Amino acid sequence: MNDILMPCASLAARPAEINGRRRYSLSALRGLLAERRKQAYFRFELKRMATDNPHLIDDIGLTRKEVEAEIAKLPFWQR
Repeated sequence: MNDILMPCASLAARPAEINGRRRYSLSALRGLLAERRKQAYFRFELKRMATDNPHLIDDIGLTRKEVEAEIAKLPFWQR
């Protein structure tokens, strides 16, 4: 199965604790944003594929229910 469908929580670096406050590195934030963009692009392309060429959904190994669940994660203005 495609790893794009996995949540991003494991991708964030562990925060450093300084004076009792959590600090995240800038590189961890950039990585998280890049991964979110990849997921959004994948979902947008999945939606386009589902409407234009629905037979290709079987070729990538997803069910129609999985595709609909991923498309539902898009912002309302892109659904």
